[in-house]
Amino acid sequence: MLDKIETSPSAPQTIAQLVSALNEGKLSAFDLTQACLEHIKNHDDNIEAWAFLDGDLALASAKIADNYRHLGKPLGPLHGIPIGIKDIIDTEQMPTEMGTPLHKGRTPSEDAKLVSLLKEAGAVILGKTVTSEMAVLSPGKTRNPHNSAHTPGGSSSGSAAAVASSMVPVAIGTQTNGSVIRPASYCGVFGFKPSFGSISRHRVLQGSAPLDTVGIFANSIEDIATVADTLMVFDANDPDMEMKSRPQISEISSQAPPLDPRFAFVRSPVWDRAEENTKDGFRELIEHLGGTIDLFDLPSIFDKAHDAHKVLMEADIAKNFQEAYENSKDILSPTLSEMIERGQKITAVDYNQALDLRSELKYILNDIFEDYDAIITPSAPGEAPKGIESTGDPSFCTIWSLCGTPALNLPILQGEQDLPIGVQLVGNFNDDARLIRTAKWLLNKLQ
Repeated sequence: MLDKIETSPSAPQTIAQLVSALNEGKLSAFDLTQACLEHIKNHDDNIEAWAFLDGDLALASAKIADNYRHLGKPLGPLHGIPIGIKDIIDTEQMPTEMGTPLHKGRTPSEDAKLVSLLKEAGAVILGKTVTSEMAVLSPGKTRNPHNSAHTPGGSSSGSAAAVASSMVPVAIGTQTNGSVIRPASYCGVFGFKPSFGSISRHRVLQGSAPLDTVGIFANSIEDIATVADTLMVFDANDPDMEMKSRPQISEISSQAPPLDPRFAFVRSPVWDRAEENTKDGFRELIEHLGGTIDLFDLPSIFDKAHDAHKVLMEADIAKNFQEAYENSKDILSPTLSEMIERGQKITAVDYNQALDLRSELKYILNDIFEDYDAIITPSAPGEAPKGIESTGDPSFCTIWSLCGTPALNLPILQGEQDLPIGVQLVGNFNDDARLIRTAKWLLNKLQ
């Protein structure tokens, strides 16, 4: 049960391994990008992780990266590394269609801030990955790489599936409820939702400003840290970002913890939704960790978290997607239309009470993290459900999305259908480096 899932027939290479090969001249960015495109050509018909690919553009970018290297100029930490971008994030040279016919052919005039940062670090933007409709619930075309009859999760379905199937070393997604952690769990990759307000959302489709968070998919904790260091940069264009020093994720997470971490196993108010596979896996995990983990029941006030999250998300979606609803309701899915209609009925009092509850819950969590380095809880109820008509249940992510705490999916459990089951590690707000360091300790402990 604790055996790590293999995410492709051949073991994926990490960013560190690829950068080393590039720096030593054993590999060129052009060859690496070409290999990714060839892998996509051979495997994506059954997975459909990509909304847009322009092989000529990607190869031209890779050639520029190689020429830059040959000139002996300073290189960024992602120089020559291909990356997939969720199709709700603006890209100047590629369409951003947001998973809906409403935006078919839309090509932005400039890159999102996070895309600019990736390019500055030397990354090759390989293409746009599939999203659910406007990053909400109606699924896109992507299928689970482990079994195409099952969902890959959502809304960042293409990003998770592309990394899981070794089409690209790393991909960017977003989370408003469970849209990074859940697909990472279903597809068996590392997924990171940083603290709210850590990565700029400038020119990223807005669903709910108090909840939307940019996240990362990769094949290792170290890769997560490398990309996080690149993206966690203050941007005045995002009103929820604070000017502060960069968190130095890689440096801090590479150090050994001063003491063995302590974990709180939190079942959360939705534990009854956990499948037996998941419960069995967590029993084994708890037994393995022994005296470093305690069972911790959240105070009853957390029972209100899911309703508060729903109020914020649906009210904001009603506001942000009002024009689409009024002018093109016939093109929207019934699921999204119904969410907008519910959101239109939410009062200002209800909305502000939900914000107040969020502040109270964050305060309580801060006290809990005085005693524990991380919370351990499921990433999803269990294995990816059969069928692609749904993206699955995000409920195990909801509290942490509401409170803005950093969360990681660790792909360390396996179910009876030979599909991944993720373990979610949650840290204190703005303590992302410590969370990643704790995750590395846990993975070493389980080896």
